[in-house]
Amino acid sequence: MQDGNALAVSADEKTTASREKGLNRVLEILDFLHTTQRAIGIGDLAKGVNAPRSTTYTLVRSLVDAGLLEMAGDGNRVYFGKKLYLYGMDYVRGNDLLRRGRQEVDHLSRETSELCMLQSGRYTIVHSSPGTRPFRISSATGLQIPLPWTASGRLLLAGLERAEIEAMVSDDDLVLPDGRKLELDDFITDIAKAGVTGYCVTSGLVDAYTKCLAAPVFSAPGKVEATMCLVVPIDTSEERTGSLIGLLRDRAGRLSIGG
Repeated sequence: MQDGNALAVSADEKTTASREKGLNRVLEILDFLHTTQRAIGIGDLAKGVNAPRSTTYTLVRSLVDAGLLEMAGDGNRVYFGKKLYLYGMDYVRGNDLLRRGRQEVDHLSRETSELCMLQSGRYTIVHSSPGTRPFRISSATGLQIPLPWTASGRLLLAGLERAEIEAMVSDDDLVLPDGRKLELDDFITDIAKAGVTGYCVTSGLVDAYTKCLAAPVFSAPGKVEATMCLVVPIDTSEERTGSLIGLLRDRAGRLSIGG
């Protein structure tokens, strides 16, 4: 027969496990909304996070009441709330690299420019500016792209061991939007080369019309924290490309600590 202390411990463990499960569900909901980038119905949200509809509804209701989520105008769909936006702005104010990086990106060039970081093992655009020239590239803050598709991805992985890279790159990540598949060995070779040269240029990976130029931002000697990136027309001349790479490296150097 169990004594009172054992029963109390068992009850506490169950309560802790239940709270952890609920927290994990909340994180799954937020991640799913971030991935879909749009307001979504409760039923579709429940399917997306593989949770019972009743559980999802209860969690969503609590998040709405807390201001972390909001119901769309039709009352049937949910998306991020104003409080998350305010938390995000607090993060920008408190993160010196992101604050200064946004300023550098906004004044970088006439081209589409981006500040990129690793987030949950994915290349993520944390800030973007469309530039001023007529040729514009779709570039959305928060967009996550497979690492092998980008010049920045090669720099963000520079210095990692092969096993670490393999853990972050799936077979699907190596398949480009047009169906071509990159070889993992070639990608790893590109990473090593980018680490040595201190910049990276890729052409025609995400689409057939653009090339991507990227330079690393260091948070410590040899540790790439972020990248500054330009997306330009694929027919940009070698002279212009070289000039832009120089500009990128100069601006990225301003943000770096011990490059």
